[in-house]
Amino acid sequence: MKLVLASASPRRADLLAQIGLVPDQIISTDIDETPLADETPRLLALRLACAKAEAASVTDAYVLAADTVVAVGRRVLPKAETEAEARDCLALLSGRAHRVLTGVALRAPDGRLAKRLSETRVHFKRLTRSEIDAYVAAGEWRGKAGGYAVQGRAGVFVQALQGSYSGVVGLPLYETAMLLEGLGFRR
Repeated sequence: MKLVLASASPRRADLLAQIGLVPDQIISTDIDETPLADETPRLLALRLACAKAEAASVTDAYVLAADTVVAVGRRVLPKAETEAEARDCLALLSGRAHRVLTGVALRAPDGRLAKRLSETRVHFKRLTRSEIDAYVAAGEWRGKAGGYAVQGRAGVFVQALQGSYSGVVGLPLYETAMLLEGLGFRR
């Protein structure tokens, strides 16, 4: 059985390797990630994961896709592309709890599509200006939902985490394993 990872994220490939899975192919999908009007962060994460799985033009393999959304209330934080966006995200997250929602979708070779959502509550310590400056200067925020990578330097900002650590990194392993098993993928 072939497994395709519809994500260019090296973190997702590394997480799969933790459970003994190496994708036969990695495909980067290009979809519009703009939230729809009145779309909740939960629905956005699931919709984007499904859209990525469907966008992969592979038909003879299991296609696994995921999308991670960082939210404060109903507000979806961007995947930071500029220093200003990263600073804004970190300032908003400073001293408060937020949710990290990762949607996972799996499309079987026969076209069946299954999906799961991982929701994790993360509480950041109050960040000083110098901590934000140092983190932004390190550059690890680029392209990261909410402007941070928990598996890197931002790990020191986390006072508490309730839920899936691997989901915050980008691929909840429990949900992923259950989807693979449920659609009949055998290692």
